[in-house]
Amino acid sequence: MSLQTPDSVRRLQRALYVKAKNEPAYRFYLLYDKVCRDDVLTHAYRVSRAARGARTPGVDGVTFAAIEASGREAWLVGLKRALQDKTYRPDAVRRVLIPKPDGGERPLGIPTIRDRVVQTAVKLVLEPIFEADFDDSAYGYRPKRSAQDAVRVVHDALCDGYTEVVDADLSKYFDTIPHQELLQSVARRVVDRHVLHLLKMWLKTPIEEQNERGGRRMTGGKRSTRGTPQGGVISPLLANIYMHRFLRAWRERGKGAQYQARLINYADDFVILSRGHAAEALAWTRWAMTHLGLTLNETKTCLRHVQHESFDFLGYTFGWDRYRKDGHAYLAAKPSKKGIQRVKAAVRAVLRPGNQGAWPEVVARLNRTLRGWATYFSYGTRLMAYRAIDNYVYACARHFLRRRHKVPTRGTRTFPAEQVFGPLGVVRLRPLHVGPRSCTSA
Repeated sequence: MSLQTPDSVRRLQRALYVKAKNEPAYRFYLLYDKVCRDDVLTHAYRVSRAARGARTPGVDGVTFAAIEASGREAWLVGLKRALQDKTYRPDAVRRVLIPKPDGGERPLGIPTIRDRVVQTAVKLVLEPIFEADFDDSAYGYRPKRSAQDAVRVVHDALCDGYTEVVDADLSKYFDTIPHQELLQSVARRVVDRHVLHLLKMWLKTPIEEQNERGGRRMTGGKRSTRGTPQGGVISPLLANIYMHRFLRAWRERGKGAQYQARLINYADDFVILSRGHAAEALAWTRWAMTHLGLTLNETKTCLRHVQHESFDFLGYTFGWDRYRKDGHAYLAAKPSKKGIQRVKAAVRAVLRPGNQGAWPEVVARLNRTLRGWATYFSYGTRLMAYRAIDNYVYACARHFLRRRHKVPTRGTRTFPAEQVFGPLGVVRLRPLHVGPRSCTSA
């Protein structure tokens, strides 16, 4: 859900951005009062309430519904008073483990609503300052930038001849960001001690998680020296601020020209595309990451040459393909096999045998899944992927309806594709496949 930023907050952000852009060496020393403003806190509350996962409470069990029932205005007044009186202290972050497509698990931190709102307010104030500094090669978690933009830039660079690839992977980036160096990076622009104190408290917040017996245990806290919890509202901005050190060093030291290379970054993911100097670029990247206290995952980081093999980035596979009609070769950007498997798993979850929801509810949820996937994968070569997903969706929907209506046969006559994708309302992806032209071989 997208919310309109109030004019007063927009003017504040614009003023901060212009000041930072016009004076690259300026350090902001009066920001805490902006965080405490009524319009900033109210907008932060609305943004937090509209965010994904908003219904999930933190360790205190407080929900937005409970806050609304007891009085939102009074709650915001109390929060503002705690900030102004400097009595605000963050609660522990509840950690849950989210299954990853490769079979592992990703830790996700869930702050309390109170902490989410304050973190959002701080983000509203800090983000325009650092946006003035961030490198054009960074696309993750930034206003008016997206993963699709990064995909297009990667594809264009490959088509321009930057075909040697450093396929890089950072090892547990969010969990290993060093606190001292991160706060130093923030302090290059922000010297308001009260804002810095908030950031330090969030970095040192204890993590509540379940032990092997199902009980609670606390980790992290004041002794923690690394990491910013994934799931925290402020974490993506802090991660971008620290990654900017690497991107700035790359730019200021002229590595793009030296290695005839382009670097494209999205959060903790990046690739370096080069014209013949990928090995040297990787060696320098290892050196730079070591100096930043970070580590490349050597089992996943590798060199590739697109003339001979493909690589995956942000859910897309980049590599040579051929037109089916005449066999002409071209450099394609298309949904990766993992990306296709993920949407198939999501389809199975909706059309599982135990789903007793009414068909209109089932098809509405299914279509949201399909449209969301198609919106992300709306670039490049995707006809074959869309066709494969349509076939899979039809088979799953047919089996779902056959079971529900106790049809003894396979259901192909009772529920043909024309009916499933027609009167029954399931969205078909194949008509949506026409997209921008891919680059062709010489």
